[in-house]
Amino acid sequence: MRKVLIVLALLVSNSFVFAQQAKKPTIMILPSDNWCTQRYFMTDFSDQGNEVKVPNYQQAFLEDTELGPVISKVGQVLTELGYSLKDAEQEIKSINMKTAEDNVTTSKKSGASLVETPLDQLKRRVKSDVIIQIWWQVNRAGSGKSASFTLEAFDAYTNKRIATSTGTTKPSSDIIPVLLAKAVKENIKPFDHQMDNWFADQTKRGREISLTVRRWDSWDKDLEEEYNGEELTDCIQDWLQKNCVNGTFNLSDGTESFAQFEQVRIPLLDDKGRAMDARAFATKLRKYLQQPPFNITSKVMVRGLGEAIVVLGEK
Repeated sequence: MRKVLIVLALLVSNSFVFAQQAKKPTIMILPSDNWCTQRYFMTDFSDQGNEVKVPNYQQAFLEDTELGPVISKVGQVLTELGYSLKDAEQEIKSINMKTAEDNVTTSKKSGASLVETPLDQLKRRVKSDVIIQIWWQVNRAGSGKSASFTLEAFDAYTNKRIATSTGTTKPSSDIIPVLLAKAVKENIKPFDHQMDNWFADQTKRGREISLTVRRWDSWDKDLEEEYNGEELTDCIQDWLQKNCVNGTFNLSDGTESFAQFEQVRIPLLDDKGRAMDARAFATKLRKYLQQPPFNITSKVMVRGLGEAIVVLGEK
């Protein structure tokens, strides 16, 4: 009986380990910036006074006949590997990209603002772990057509490239979506391995975000204000030490007016099992500073999923 129990325990343990290893990040597939540029699916966007060109995903999905089927076929390949796919096209339909004014966060008193790019808006709404961008080009040949493709995966929180795959298909009479799906399937193993390594690191060391603490000019205090014998910046660092995974963060810059924290490692999930992002983590800090001995009113502002700003002094 004892041997049987030991064997059963080992089986359960192995099943648990397998389940942990089988876990995959959630993904969202979009056309690459280069693909959008080549097909003129770009639009001007005002980012804090600077005019920049950004992909117009809404126009691309509406006007390009290949894009939807390609993303569907590539998504099917990745779904079969265990990835959870978020439907970018459906989310894009619900986002109004015509005016930046609708997406501006302002201070109620001073009118200070923070603008998000359309991609930041999309990432914040869909909340995928990874953004996968695909580029492809059709090559005509005597025996049919081939397709060259590049698949790149980016951490949705930090925009860091975490995996890449590229290749060219053999000449075929297949339609482009089917042709690309076959090519991706043939080249997906190294890509999948890179993704697994990244997600294992996230699970072990926490999700990486950046956090900035600033102050409104209307506030009569600053980050050098002392509470129980410690400057406010030091108090915030003590809080981060307790709330970051393994106490991991880096104070990269700071003055009496601001503190810039980078490589801030936060848990993947909060206490209620919900996905943790920069806004949720920064909100915890805001609530902490609202309590004695600080009694500081503050506002949380975000750029996408992985960057949060806590502004002290008012909302």
